[in-house]
Amino acid sequence: MTDSPASPARSIDLDRIVAIDVHTHVHRSVSAPATTVDAEVTELASYFKTQPVSYTVDELAAYYRERNMAAVTFIVDVKDRPEDPARPTNEEVAVRAAENADIIIPFASIDPSRGAAGVREARRLIEDFGVRGFKFHPSIQAFQPNDRLAYPLYEVIEEAGLPALFHTGQSGSGAGQRGGGGVRLAYSNPMFVDDVAVDFPDLPIVLAHPSFPWQEEALAVAVHKPQVYIDLSGWSPKYFPPILVQYANTLLKDKVLFGTDFPVLTPERWRADLAKTSLRDEVKPGLFKDNAARLLGLV
Repeated sequence: MTDSPASPARSIDLDRIVAIDVHTHVHRSVSAPATTVDAEVTELASYFKTQPVSYTVDELAAYYRERNMAAVTFIVDVKDRPEDPARPTNEEVAVRAAENADIIIPFASIDPSRGAAGVREARRLIEDFGVRGFKFHPSIQAFQPNDRLAYPLYEVIEEAGLPALFHTGQSGSGAGQRGGGGVRLAYSNPMFVDDVAVDFPDLPIVLAHPSFPWQEEALAVAVHKPQVYIDLSGWSPKYFPPILVQYANTLLKDKVLFGTDFPVLTPERWRADLAKTSLRDEVKPGLFKDNAARLLGLV
């Protein structure tokens, strides 16, 4: 267990970077062998038809630094999942992000079922480790975002002025498995997050991914609630529904965010496939960098 994070030596130079990827995952601890591949990565790589590769925070930083991009990264905490020393912790993500502060923005993840202990941990990660936001995956963590069980966590996050990012829509996890691997898609309906936006009006919220099959619900929430954004990760842009591109070009041009879901999708593929859409050139600076910089308090 690490006692405290290293002090960040550098901060993100917005003039130098070309994009901020708001949705990347790390699955391998820096103490794990380089050949270690997390089972979740193997499952998702099969779903996305990519190669299964597990990155550490340091490797992720090197990858994005080479491309002049910054990246938000995180794990997904699941309370009843067996402990695995090869998997990074929230603390490790924060500590290694501090050593790569020119590129990496650390989010934490806490399963709301951890209750009061999880709330204390969230506060500690904010105060002692400098995490910059929190990731929730309702389908994997098996909770409705508007469940009052999670509200004490949201209170801590809102008080700190940090964003909460929620997986929405279908999940690659469990896809094709017997019973979908026990993953319940309904938990990730973005309308549950609408309740959170009402009850926590000062909490910045990101609806992650094109929200199939609830795309119009996600757009409605983001249009209606001023603090709600949409990240476009987890899908190749060439598969974006036309209504999503329409709103990204107009009403939500200041609230859409570049995200890949790396490593299952790479920035190169995402950007190349975006060129096959009708997204307007004048919208792209906000999509790739400016909207995220504002959301994350980098400006």
